[in-house]
Amino acid sequence: MQTATTTTSLTVSRLGLGCMGMSEFYGASDPGDAQRVLQRALDLGVNFLDTADMYGRGENERLIGGFVRANRDRVVIATKCGIVRGATPADQRRDTSPAYIRAACEASLQRLGVETIDLFYLHRLDGITPIEDSVGELSRLVESGKVRNLGLSEVTVGELREAHAVHPIAAVQSEYSLSTRGPEVEAMVDACGEIGALFVPFSPLGRGLLTAAYRSPEDFTGADFRTILPRFQPGALEQNLTVVDRLAGIAAAKGCTVAQLALAWVLARGPHVVPIPGTRRLDRLEENIGALGVSLSREDMAAIDRAAPADAIVGDRYPTSLAPRKA
Repeated sequence: MQTATTTTSLTVSRLGLGCMGMSEFYGASDPGDAQRVLQRALDLGVNFLDTADMYGRGENERLIGGFVRANRDRVVIATKCGIVRGATPADQRRDTSPAYIRAACEASLQRLGVETIDLFYLHRLDGITPIEDSVGELSRLVESGKVRNLGLSEVTVGELREAHAVHPIAAVQSEYSLSTRGPEVEAMVDACGEIGALFVPFSPLGRGLLTAAYRSPEDFTGADFRTILPRFQPGALEQNLTVVDRLAGIAAAKGCTVAQLALAWVLARGPHVVPIPGTRRLDRLEENIGALGVSLSREDMAAIDRAAPADAIVGDRYPTSLAPRKA
């Protein structure tokens, strides 16, 4: 398995595993299936597991905690704090005050059942607490041995530089894929490379859009939050699938799946780019790992950009009720 290393000496597999969907957001899930996927991922060299305290209101940390403990020396565990859940998924607030960060870290340590979190992210900034105060508290968690490395999620390049001036930042998460890109996120990829941090794309398969597996809103069953995402609504989905189908044609010519093509495109952005596609299925896990063997030439990259220009996807990432804070 290929690896990526930061200037803070954090080393992770070049492909991580997003664990959010093992608890909620994408319909019904099975804990047994989750454990089998976790074990197979580790067997194949994927050691970078991503969770957060808000996934399942802590249940996702509990779900994977036993696996992490049983494989502590082989697993790099990343979790996050800063989004506080209410009664419904749309009922959320942000809190990155020092007191909340401290309490959230202790709660995550307890749910995971570990003494130290390998990578602790601020999931979102609250727009109120000065970033120097938030990162200052995180740095004290590092000093106390509760956290090894610090990360940020969905921040601007300016915020990254402000935070990095307080304490070295090892990783930044942003949504990044052939369906979500543009000048701001591209600048973040470059900024992470400059400071020696990982750039960690979440939803690198566009929440399943780029797998070509979903052809209709009726394909989503149960409590699947894609039923409220603008890109999957009738009208938008059909237009977006024309982009995916063009990519599928390129993938077929290369002898890979469209999902592998999409992941290979993200991986080609730089050696510090570590996507974390999530899955609950063994076949999808193995398919995703296969993207590491897909090499894209300059001509391939140009063809992909023609098939899926940065502005080709119709619909926002989130409905207005869940839209990220504007910088």
